[in-house]
Amino acid sequence: MKLLNDRTLEKIGKFASILSILMYVSYIPQIISNLNGSQGNPVQPLVACINCIFWTVYGVCGKNKDWPIFFANVPGIFLGAIAFFTAL
Repeated sequence: MKLLNDRTLEKIGKFASILSILMYVSYIPQIISNLNGSQGNPVQPLVACINCIFWTVYGVCGKNKDWPIFFANVPGIFLGAIAFFTAL
C-alpha cells in the first residue's frame, strides 16, 4: 500500500534536501566564532562530516543514483570539516 504518490514524494525529497543544506550552512556562524578565538566543540561537526560522506557515497554508488541525498550531503562534508578543523 502506497501512502504518497511519486510526485508528492519528489516534492518532499526536494524540501528535505533544502533543509539539509540549510542545516549545514548553519555551521558558518560556528566557523566564524572558531576563527575569532571562541572555539566550539569539534565532535559534532566531525560526526556530521563523516555521516555526510557515507550518505554521499550511498547516493551516488547505488544502482539508482539518489541525487537529492547526494546534493543534500555534499555541503555537510565541507562545512562540517571546516567547523571541525577551526574548532581545534
